[in-house]
Amino acid sequence: MSTPVFPIFDKAGAASTESSFRWITPALGPKRSCLHGINHQPKPSPKVAAFDLDGCLIQGTFPKKGTPPKFEWWRPVVPQKLKQAHEEGYSIVIITNQALRTQALINDWKKKIPLIANALSDVPFRLFAATEKDGYRKPIPGMWYELERIFAQDNVRIDLSASFFVGDAAGRPNDHSSTDRKLALNIGIPFHTPEEYFLGLPGASYTLPGFHVSSLPSDLTRIEPPEPPLLPAPSSPEVVIFVGLPALGKSSFFRTHFDPAGYVHVNQDTLKTRDKCVKATEQALKDGRSVVVDNTNRDRATRKHYVILAKKHGVPIRYCSTFQMTGVVRNMTTPFTLPRCIYFAGSVELAWHNNLYRAFNLPPALAATEPKRDLLPYSAFTGFRADFEEPSVEEGFAEVRKVNFIFEGDQEARRRWSMWLQIDGK
Repeated sequence: MSTPVFPIFDKAGAASTESSFRWITPALGPKRSCLHGINHQPKPSPKVAAFDLDGCLIQGTFPKKGTPPKFEWWRPVVPQKLKQAHEEGYSIVIITNQALRTQALINDWKKKIPLIANALSDVPFRLFAATEKDGYRKPIPGMWYELERIFAQDNVRIDLSASFFVGDAAGRPNDHSSTDRKLALNIGIPFHTPEEYFLGLPGASYTLPGFHVSSLPSDLTRIEPPEPPLLPAPSSPEVVIFVGLPALGKSSFFRTHFDPAGYVHVNQDTLKTRDKCVKATEQALKDGRSVVVDNTNRDRATRKHYVILAKKHGVPIRYCSTFQMTGVVRNMTTPFTLPRCIYFAGSVELAWHNNLYRAFNLPPALAATEPKRDLLPYSAFTGFRADFEEPSVEEGFAEVRKVNFIFEGDQEARRRWSMWLQIDGK
């Protein structure tokens, strides 16, 4: 017997009875990208049974324009199992990604949900749907954070050990992705595939592709070489040029090490153009102040502007130990009209991960104090990689120091940074 199809119209073409489901407006998030709705009046419970939608509760389909919405259960046992979980005291929550490109497609998709609710008339549930590639998109736990926030309004704290998530994007050989399993790992709750939860079948092998911070080496030295000290003894103004991918901690490094010493911060994110950055650097030198050029400075041609500027203004550099420049070891007391370069090392994958973290997954307390960072496009990272020329003293630098990315933050910040973060891919 085939699985029943549930249309939103009866055979005579009349609209079905009014659904117990309602969408809550406005949608959630700064861009209203997370749809939120409830069936009946679901009560918060410390125990949450969370489910993906397509390929888990219902058969995955793409709505066709102009056709009445309909759905099929993934398997006939699904509504019975949902009712059982509700009767066992679980809050039933649906958490789904919906990559629908137009508002018309979103509106058509939304019409299907009341139909599902009608078929679950005795099961209160809550639904979240991520419609954009942002912090709500699984496996980033934005929808789960909203659930925690809503439950907290009723003084209910979710018991992670007593909750679980069921989804078909589990990283198995034929799965379209692994984002459901990654979401469960990010949250810290048990995970089941639909076959395991609804049919009682054994688990299958899986892989989790993509970047994870556990792949990073754990024995990196923060600054190479560690000597001489990063900041020279007080002397005449200097120019320091940062080089590196976005999101590898350049601005944080400036705030920690150079800002307290009074260095001027020149940054193209703020000034918008390279010409303005060059002019701001020159003005700082005229004012007798040291300056850090905090841009990606990906190639020699870009960095040359600041090398010429430093030489033009006769900026001396003094060191508290010897260093090597173009093969000649010079004494620490010798002045030079050369800038310094600090190269922030790290892969595109790490930088993109940090980009997602700071845009979408900062702890609330940290987000309230940090400058707001929008997500940079992936092309900003691949473009850097395509044009990058590693800096060297032969360009006219007094020295090139390397800074390796090592995460700095409290336990909660590290927990969130260590999650699987992606808005694309498997």
